[in-house]
Amino acid sequence: MIKNLIDKLLGKPGKPDAKPKAKASSGAHALGKRLEIGVAEHGIDPELLDDRAVKVVRTLSDAGFEAYIVGGAVRDLLLGRRPKDFDVATNATPEQVKALFRRAFIIGRRFRIVHVVYGRGREHEVIEVSTFRALLANEAAEQVSGNEKTSKDELAGKSHVVDASGRVLRDNVWGPQIEDAARRDFTINALYYDPQRELVVDYHGGFADVKKRVLRMIGDPETRYREDPVRILRAVRFAAKLGFELEPKTRVPVKAMIPLLQNVPISRMFDEMIKLLQTGHALASLDELRKQGLGRGVFSILDAVLDEKGALPDEARGQFVRRALEDTDRRVAEGRSVAPSFMLACMLWHEVQGRWQRLRDGGEPAVPALQQAIDLVFDARIGDISGRGKLAADMREIWMMQPRFERRSGNGPYSLVEQPRYRAGFDFLLLRAEVGDLDMALVDWWEDFALGSDEERRALVEQARESERQQRKSGGGRVRQVAKGAVSGEARTGAPARASADDEADDGADASDGPDEAGEAGEGASAPARKRRRRRKPRSGGGGGGGGGAGGAVPADAG
Repeated sequence: MIKNLIDKLLGKPGKPDAKPKAKASSGAHALGKRLEIGVAEHGIDPELLDDRAVKVVRTLSDAGFEAYIVGGAVRDLLLGRRPKDFDVATNATPEQVKALFRRAFIIGRRFRIVHVVYGRGREHEVIEVSTFRALLANEAAEQVSGNEKTSKDELAGKSHVVDASGRVLRDNVWGPQIEDAARRDFTINALYYDPQRELVVDYHGGFADVKKRVLRMIGDPETRYREDPVRILRAVRFAAKLGFELEPKTRVPVKAMIPLLQNVPISRMFDEMIKLLQTGHALASLDELRKQGLGRGVFSILDAVLDEKGALPDEARGQFVRRALEDTDRRVAEGRSVAPSFMLACMLWHEVQGRWQRLRDGGEPAVPALQQAIDLVFDARIGDISGRGKLAADMREIWMMQPRFERRSGNGPYSLVEQPRYRAGFDFLLLRAEVGDLDMALVDWWEDFALGSDEERRALVEQARESERQQRKSGGGRVRQVAKGAVSGEARTGAPARASADDEADDGADASDGPDEAGEAGEGASAPARKRRRRRKPRSGGGGGGGGGAGGAVPADAG
């Protein structure tokens, strides 16, 4: 018995006649039957494969281990898509995998995996390698009363642990491939591909479900949702991303399981929300959330923008967010980088505005009132998550720029256009103008000023100063926008154009290893060049320019 336990922990295969434990007999996890599908039937195009992922498989295979491309990558290959990420599954333990590669790192506590890293800097690529896991019943696991944070001492050194609701906190017991397949969530993600033999291995009918465009849970859906409530959100994300329908048995328990999401750490919930909104199918994800009864009460940020039915309202607030999400989807489709800070700044702007106005009505000066409003919104909607400092700083800077755009005299305009995130702030201003929040003439003025020569800039500032004088004489107070086209002929020479945050994001984005570290390097790009002037391009699909105004790496879409 002790020898069998040691072999299990080391990932060694059991005896051929060893029967699976009673853990799978309840129906919660069905073991399935191995089906091998050849290239003539699956039709995977080798040109869609990643050379480094194939190299990882080959290295493990040459060392005597089983190794396959696994999960979402296989699903996408069957759909004729080039996968964004390639994961590998093997019967080698994390330590054995690490020993085979020069740059490999064991990460994770809940699930121990290996990141095999190729390249450096912006060009680096990570191949995630996981060990086949054993199929163990929750009844056989150790149980703790708290969660990841409150039960750290109890979790230390343990390999299989669940909390009181059945949610898996540790799952690091290795097993054969047939058990690894059974413990995966959806049939379409339990597919294995051997690129050397061009063979797909399927235990649960995932190949047929891909063809039928059906999302089906492996085993008993309610039990699987209890093990990991985030599977509810993954179901929504895959349905929206792939255009698949949830199979009835998979869909029915969803509403009853929603309260379990309250036990999931806030940082993980935040990451899942970002994946829903920033991997190219944001609007479809909102529709699917509403369809499955998740439109309200799950994400506090979405509660700030969605109506009581879980939909974007038709008024300006909803149109503003819709344009930002449309543009984000467009940028992802074009292969451009996006960053959560700009998108979240758009989603929470109207709540910031409301709190700001109330503070000003109470006698608070404008700038301190805006600072306080921002802090209140951060606390209410984002909370204490990993990476909030950087995220909050970027969002705060975008918001704090907005009143500065209304001051166009003195040295203010000169200093503003030199700000590292000017382009993100400008795209935010443009988005506001496109939904009628302010006059487009103000956007035109800043567009000309940002790309104008020194002489053109002086003329624009003088024109704005004169407009303010005329307004004061007429008793109307400060002029906040200039009339469109009311600039000197010299300033209008050539075709004006705004400094696009899209271009900045493409030039400055850095890659990220995980959702908690999504960078916004594009926001830190230098101010726009003044010599080259071009006309603003029309927007496709009505999307605003700000969806990627703060260019950074999108969180990895796991699966």
